[in-house]
Amino acid sequence: MASAPPTGRGHRGSLYMAPLDRASRRATAMQHHGERVADDIFVAVKTTKKFHQSRLNLLLDTWISRNMHQTYVFTDGEDEELKRKIGSHAINTNCSAAHSRQALSCKMAVEYDKFIESGKKWFCHVDDDNYVNVRTLVKHLSQYPHTQDMYIGKPSLDRPIEATERLGDNKMKPVNFWFATGGAGFCVSRGLALKMSPWASGGHFMNTAEKIRLPDDCTVGYIIESVLGVPLTRSSLFHSHLENLQQVSRSEIHKQITLSYGMFENKSNIINLKGAFPVEEDPSRFRSVHCLLYPDTPWCPPGVAF
Repeated sequence: MASAPPTGRGHRGSLYMAPLDRASRRATAMQHHGERVADDIFVAVKTTKKFHQSRLNLLLDTWISRNMHQTYVFTDGEDEELKRKIGSHAINTNCSAAHSRQALSCKMAVEYDKFIESGKKWFCHVDDDNYVNVRTLVKHLSQYPHTQDMYIGKPSLDRPIEATERLGDNKMKPVNFWFATGGAGFCVSRGLALKMSPWASGGHFMNTAEKIRLPDDCTVGYIIESVLGVPLTRSSLFHSHLENLQQVSRSEIHKQITLSYGMFENKSNIINLKGAFPVEEDPSRFRSVHCLLYPDTPWCPPGVAF
């Protein structure tokens, strides 16, 4: 008995399956690459003990809750409750709680040393009034090799800052350079961070800050731009309370790396987002932003139209 003619279904199916398999493999590879990059990021959050309740708990409930393993909190006082929540990722710098140039530089010095010690590939600094969209951060940083000299962030000034470098023997030299504002967050590749070591490791960072008499974020810019000659790579995806946050549209929120809240020109400066919670319950808008990005969060109201 003659066998039935082949239908060709199996052959056509394999043709269809090949691109699907390739696309699926590519998506899986990209996901694994993203997870690898996420593990390689060291996110340092600078805070002070008096803001643990009012500011830090909000971050722990929102973006930090999804990114515990790469987030480290740098503060200036012991807090047993914080230790219970994040363990060794709560770091008491023993720096002064004052908002002075010296105290800020003291914390940045500890952040830098802990990053180098961690062996991770990217150092990202943020403040305790920043929401970090780590998924977008990962996507952004995965464009760049960590071995290259990369300094990524957003200036708060429209021109380079001018400073006076103290050379000793009462000699001074004018310097000017761009810096990424710490209030919006910035990232430095490991390759570049290692080159910063003579001016940043151990107690050197505070000495460098004293040479130019400027705060911590300016000192980072001075070491990178003025001393090492590496230009700032600007990104408009970082945001601080020093800019008008109302200009970030709802449809663009998921593309941003950091957001903030505060006051701007004597008015409340928050993301304009009708969302999961009214402004009275969520004055920073961070809970509503979090529910927009992660609607499966248990405390987010279901089926909210943003």
